[in-house]
Amino acid sequence: MDIYQYQGRNKRGELLQGTLESSSPQAVAQWLRDTEIFPLSISVKTPPSTQPKWFTDLLGESAVSLVDLLLFTRQMSTMVRAGLPMMQAIEGIQKSTASKGLAKVLQAVRSDLDKGMTLSTTFSNHPKVFDEYYVNMVRVGEDSGRLEESFRNLHQQIDFDRQMQQKIKGALRYPTFVMIAIGIALAILTVFVIPVFAKTFKSLGAELPLLTRVLIGTSNFVVNYWWLIVLMMGLLYVLINMFLKSPEGRYRWDKAKLRLPIFGKIIVKSTIARFCRSFATASKSGVPIVQAFQLVSRVVENVFYEERILQMRQGVERGESLSRVMHTSGIFSPLELQMIAVGEETGEVDSMVEQIALIYQEDVEYEVGKLQQAIEPILLAVMGVLVGILLLGIFLPLWSLGQATMHGGG
Repeated sequence: MDIYQYQGRNKRGELLQGTLESSSPQAVAQWLRDTEIFPLSISVKTPPSTQPKWFTDLLGESAVSLVDLLLFTRQMSTMVRAGLPMMQAIEGIQKSTASKGLAKVLQAVRSDLDKGMTLSTTFSNHPKVFDEYYVNMVRVGEDSGRLEESFRNLHQQIDFDRQMQQKIKGALRYPTFVMIAIGIALAILTVFVIPVFAKTFKSLGAELPLLTRVLIGTSNFVVNYWWLIVLMMGLLYVLINMFLKSPEGRYRWDKAKLRLPIFGKIIVKSTIARFCRSFATASKSGVPIVQAFQLVSRVVENVFYEERILQMRQGVERGESLSRVMHTSGIFSPLELQMIAVGEETGEVDSMVEQIALIYQEDVEYEVGKLQQAIEPILLAVMGVLVGILLLGIFLPLWSLGQATMHGGG
């Protein structure tokens, strides 16, 4: 996706400008109309630096981590509540932060504020740090006079996302380490150990079992054509990347990974938890339901679910009830749909949706806890099969030779 620079006017006739990462100018124009901004001009933004991204990342000058953003949001909530002027608050955080990337962004934010831009507009100029959801939540806080509440809700949302990511990464850390260790061990055996045994078998002139011949052939191929393997892996990586970056490929993968064994349940529940939490946060901040669906659809980071959420938005636009469109989406269980219906009747939809988010968060924690227990037997089975193949392939000929020698000596 490209970064587009836009100019537009809001209902009060104020000139607004900023940047937005999107797939097309039409999508930018639609987003502006959804946020009640009349677009005046939309153009692709020229990259400001000729330095490659890896170089700036290496220097640590472009990366703003989720923890940095979480801390910044909490500090902003505290300073707004204390009544500090915005320029003073931004300057104080800029001088105190240990993140070079965030300090650089805040310097640009201060410069834009000096030009008379609103805080939300200055944030929109940095879409890699402040996404569309973040910018719109700040904009709602500015328009409603509840900026401190918006930052507080954003802090809760970012902290929720961070906890979910940490739990999933923690569960995947052990199996990833084991698979890397297995890969290194296989590489060492294939490149260094099996060729030694192959020379020994050749010198003895023994008839080798099929399994041993397969192992030796594989080892020879790896040693002689390693460059071809590296080339094919690089080509495969490029092709997979191209497929995943295409709209159809991204949609198919996002839909398929929801059905993955073991991991699928975690992905589904974490995505729904994020949707519910984000929707509840936007609703509590005063964002209209239609606009809330539009914002949250970009937050779930799953094209399949994004399509379902936008379908719910269309249903609400047609005048259907929230409980009905959520039932049609096929995302929620009957109990959760009943909770949403009760929330509609009592006027506490945001509270009910937030409760659903907490339920799914607990489910994710439970599934993540089970993940390691489920993966360990699989890893042990894989290791057992590989060790068995290697032992049989290498030591079966030696055992046969020893038997033959004993019989010959007898």
